Amino acid sequence: MKRTTLSLIAGATALAAVTGFASLTTPDGAAAPQVKAPTRLPVERAGLACPVPSTSEVAETLYTSYTPPSGGTDPAKGGTGGSGTADKPAAATAQLRPAASTTTSGGAPKGGTKAKAPATVTAPGKPVTAEANGPSAPALTGAATGTLAPGWTVQQTTVVSAGGARGLLGLSCGAPDTDFWFPAASTAKERQDYVHLTNPDDTAAVADIELYGPEGVLKSQFTEGIPVPARSTVPVLLSTLTGEAAQQSVTVHVTTRSGRVGAAIGSADEKLGSDWLAASADPASTAVLPGIPADATAVRLVAFVPGEDDADLKIQLVTQSGTIVPASARSLHVKSGMTASVELPDLTRGEVGSLMLSPSDPKKPTPVVAALRVVRGKGNDAEVAFVPATGAISARATIADNRAKGTTLALTAVGAAAQVKVTASAGSGGGTPVTKTVTVKAGTTTALTDLVPAGLKGSYALTVEPVSGGKVYASRTLAVPLDGTPMFTVQTFVDDRGTVEVPSARQDLGVLD
Repeated sequence: MKRTTLSLIAGATALAAVTGFASLTTPDGAAAPQVKAPTRLPVERAGLACPVPSTSEVAETLYTSYTPPSGGTDPAKGGTGGSGTADKPAAATAQLRPAASTTTSGGAPKGGTKAKAPATVTAPGKPVTAEANGPSAPALTGAATGTLAPGWTVQQTTVVSAGGARGLLGLSCGAPDTDFWFPAASTAKERQDYVHLTNPDDTAAVADIELYGPEGVLKSQFTEGIPVPARSTVPVLLSTLTGEAAQQSVTVHVTTRSGRVGAAIGSADEKLGSDWLAASADPASTAVLPGIPADATAVRLVAFVPGEDDADLKIQLVTQSGTIVPASARSLHVKSGMTASVELPDLTRGEVGSLMLSPSDPKKPTPVVAALRVVRGKGNDAEVAFVPATGAISARATIADNRAKGTTLALTAVGAAAQVKVTASAGSGGGTPVTKTVTVKAGTTTALTDLVPAGLKGSYALTVEPVSGGKVYASRTLAVPLDGTPMFTVQTFVDDRGTVEVPSARQDLGVLD
């Protein structure tokens, strides 16, 4: 008998002995070991990208960096603080640094790279702010690690007091990704819409941009294979990407062939001012767009269907007293691959509300993406902001840079009633945090304007955490009036994904079979 055959027999005998021992030591009739549910642990690293805030000479930008406190991750409370040991936790960091700017289609001015990065967060629970003025403020990329990673957020707020980009521009700096949808963009002559692609990584990324108008995809040029060098930002003027007629409402789809980017659209309207358009939530058959200001003078809904089926959508306004169907538009038909829009005049009638889109026929759900263009004021005193569809808060979400005056938190429960815990953090310059449990009735929107830290100095962060009940959607409106213009910006709350599921492991001799 050959040596190889002997080895195989010996190996099989050894395996049989091992598995036989396992079966003999298992009590007769005992159930197989149960697989434990995955454990949720705090993330150990989080990354963000902030675009160039403005090219205006009179721009004044405030960055607010914040990490909400998490009891299970605080070394002082027994947390590990990330990779390391319980006795010696790893050092925690949360820092942004300038990204180089690159000119691409449209000839956007290059941003500076010598500006000083904002101050870094040193401990959870207290916002840290920094200012950057003028057009030299660069795009920023950064990461948080250890105890500062779970829930780390950076708010970029810019005031431009004059010129074509006049307005209050607000943006929660986004996590880098590979796929973004932006309804409510435009190539109209009065609009200057730039999509900003920011690469936070050490390797280059390659991005594609697709434009969809009311008749479908717009013939584009220079939109495929856009290089975004490592740790750099590239602004692209949308109107230069197509030779077709200007479109008032366009849906922009940004994807990457390699690498990942942060993406946001900076929009400036000659008459209505400017703001950031953040990406819509992933396509879903129901879309919620929370926090339309009570005094909105004009609202335009823009929707798009990425799939092959058309969508017939029911439009509902979720108010503080209940859910109604707006008189101006009860439904919207959206053809596959085409951008649809509808004006909603006199929508809110003096009451903060949220818009909900759902299938007209529940048996025919079709995923859509959507966003609102919202106007406050009239004539030369008008100002614009955008409200993209957002997902429900599953665990926790935070928005930084809230002020003692002019902050409105909108909470919407579209299904069952819900309870949430809302925390106003300490101020960047001082103050005591306050927490309030809020009940949101089913099918209503609750607006809070009075949740301010005691003894507040500076700005503060708002954190929303579900307690019980149904799904909750939220947004924050910040209003900063200037010379009679009702400047404002709206940011939706996006779940911070501060924890991640870690599957449990156990010994499984079945792999030896």
